Amino acid sequence: MKKLKPYYAVIFTSTHTENTKGYSEMASQMEGLAKQQQGFLGIESARETVGITVSYWENLDAIKTWKANTEHLLAQQKGREQWYNWYKVKICKVEREYEFKHD
Repeated sequence: MKKLKPYYAVIFTSTHTENTKGYSEMASQMEGLAKQQQGFLGIESARETVGITVSYWENLDAIKTWKANTEHLLAQQKGREQWYNWYKVKICKVEREYEFKHD
């Protein structure tokens, strides 16, 4: 992931309903679509009892454009109607990062 500093993270935390039919396919489709958006930098995701997806963006305008994307709007609606019991979105400015990797 090419990262410019500072950049932005959209943290999407959620719990699912029992009816997740079609969710994985839609999530994969939305990831592919996001990768085509101007300003997209990368994505990380984990799901167990609670799911967390973090997408990274160059600026707030890129996030607004993604939020308003027609296909993304339809996926959001379907998520509220069928797949999610609860979700929370946080938009954060990333000013610093570091990592460790054991070789």
